[in-house]
Amino acid sequence: MPLAREVVEAIAIDNGVCIRPVALRRMDITTGTSQIIDVPCGSTLDAKCPPCAKRNRKLRMAQCREGWHLAAEPVTTPDEPTEYQRHLVEWRAEAQALRDTAQSAGDPTDDYDQAIMELDAEINAAGVRGNVVGLVGTKRSRSTRRRQDAPNLPKRMMTATTLGRTYSGADGRSYRPSMFITLTLDTYGRVNAGAPVDPGSYDYVRAARDAIHFGKLIDRFVQNLRRVAGYDVQYFASVEMQKRLAPHLHMAMRGTLPRADIRALAAATYHQVWWPSCDVVRFEGNHLPVWDEQAGYLDPATGEVLLTWAQALDELDPDAQPFHVVRFGPQIDAQGILAGTPDADQAIRYVSKYLTKTLGQAADTQAARDHAARLLDALRYEPCTPTCPNWLRYGVQPKNAKPGMIPGRCRGKAHRAEHLGYGGRRVLVSRKWSNKTLTEHKADRRTWVLEALGLDAEPADAGRYIWSPVAAGDPDVSPIRVRLLRSIRERLRWRAHMNQLQAAAEGQDLSAVEGRAA
Repeated sequence: MPLAREVVEAIAIDNGVCIRPVALRRMDITTGTSQIIDVPCGSTLDAKCPPCAKRNRKLRMAQCREGWHLAAEPVTTPDEPTEYQRHLVEWRAEAQALRDTAQSAGDPTDDYDQAIMELDAEINAAGVRGNVVGLVGTKRSRSTRRRQDAPNLPKRMMTATTLGRTYSGADGRSYRPSMFITLTLDTYGRVNAGAPVDPGSYDYVRAARDAIHFGKLIDRFVQNLRRVAGYDVQYFASVEMQKRLAPHLHMAMRGTLPRADIRALAAATYHQVWWPSCDVVRFEGNHLPVWDEQAGYLDPATGEVLLTWAQALDELDPDAQPFHVVRFGPQIDAQGILAGTPDADQAIRYVSKYLTKTLGQAADTQAARDHAARLLDALRYEPCTPTCPNWLRYGVQPKNAKPGMIPGRCRGKAHRAEHLGYGGRRVLVSRKWSNKTLTEHKADRRTWVLEALGLDAEPADAGRYIWSPVAAGDPDVSPIRVRLLRSIRERLRWRAHMNQLQAAAEGQDLSAVEGRAA
């Protein structure tokens, strides 16, 4: 016999109802009444909520389609600051002045620092990008001279455009093609059906480090791509796992370049990681650094204070080799794509094909799962960021060290089984891609549905409501299955209405055709 809970969830999934809704209390400040509203969880993974994951995937597909073959330059002029934003910055200026006065007098500034941090967060929450004081602190720099083992990059004169070149066909029509590029990492040993032929000789350490720093390699590729193309190239990209469990990149690029240039660009792109060495293990097992409130982490046997992150970087020899160099592999694919063609639709589906699955789900056989386990074992003690607790294993205090750090227990994304070393974002979209934010794309879809249903797109007074989270165990919140049943009924009503509208539209089209035929 089927379980009732599973039947309810299955019907909810079939009808596109979120199965993990978040209950929020909506207070009407005009009438003083409150109501519990279920908000979709917004999950991007099938394993958590298939309906929300499907909606997010379709949203990304719409974003990719709208921006890929733009024929006009996107409008990037920022909005004028609102009165509230201006007031926040004025308060920030007052707080800065008070802090500077206290610092000059030798008084504590902790309270002012806390207030400034909260104001900065509020300024960003109000819709202002960046930090009002810019970058704080000194930036370390290395020589920008290219490596001798990397070919030089071709350069073109930069033009102020985000659009690719337009071509004229023999029929007089104009074409503005784009490209779909796939980039992979290097090989680490022979593989068969996604698993190493000889696990003992497979270079798991290099595979782990390449996966950790793959995001930086992508950033470097985009920088080089714009220099070679000669214009502000815009892109929509996604990161997936190959069958051999190495991350690779699918990129929809606006405009075109010769395939030879793409191959030369990938071969010339690299990212150097200037971190302290991890060749010598100093602390492991029960012999681990201990925390001291004044000095930070100490050697438990000698009491010696471990090098801080800044000190460890200062001790790096300017002529030393980088900690790691990550490059692309020789497998590169670049295809020309025209707008409105089946190839464009297929590429959009392909770039978003696996967005609803975790990277770790690429291990779909026992051999692949064993391969993933070995890769995770190599990742366990690899530092993933300057703040990673694994630095303690090699005698270096992580950046912003705090008590309770233990090597091998980093909570970073790169160390999780569902990410397999890659800790960056799965979807990478340039700022001038579709001339809209993801929120605006979501609003477009919502507006279309509401208009089709004959409902108002916005409430009469959007500022009359105050939203707040609902505490666990709140008696006003109905059981989850009751809430799911209500949502299923509402979704069925909407679908019936949409079907009626579609049938009416098809009937009008048929009548028009018959009228023309008569």
